[in-house]
Amino acid sequence: MKDHLELVTYIVILLVAVILSQHMNVVVSGSMEPVFYRGDIVIVQKSDFLGIREFDPLDVKKGDIIIYNANWFPEPVIHRIIDIKKDENGVYYITKGDNNPVPDPEKVRPSQVTARVIKIDNHLLIIPKIGYITLWIKGL
Repeated sequence: MKDHLELVTYIVILLVAVILSQHMNVVVSGSMEPVFYRGDIVIVQKSDFLGIREFDPLDVKKGDIIIYNANWFPEPVIHRIIDIKKDENGVYYITKGDNNPVPDPEKVRPSQVTARVIKIDNHLLIIPKIGYITLWIKGL
């Protein structure tokens, strides 16, 4: 019985670790300084996590920080929504890194949005510097 309980405990710990790791993103550039820095970890909600919609990409607001799959950059981009507009293809977002001089080069459609940085009482959930280990391992 004791061995059975120990196995269940390990499985629960593993599942919690996997779920938590899927809700953390390492910042790889300085484009959002001074809000967060390269090597920081941001805690996010997913637009689709194992079939569960934690938020609807159509419900984001101006000022939200999102992660999206860019057509102009090979990795997911984490930038702030600075404007929300509509055209003949529907809603799109204008995004920009807080530390960048100009907005991102392309419109961002809701279908490109994969995550949103979580805010509690208007404070972003950030774990400073811990992500440097991941950057070092990946050689970034």
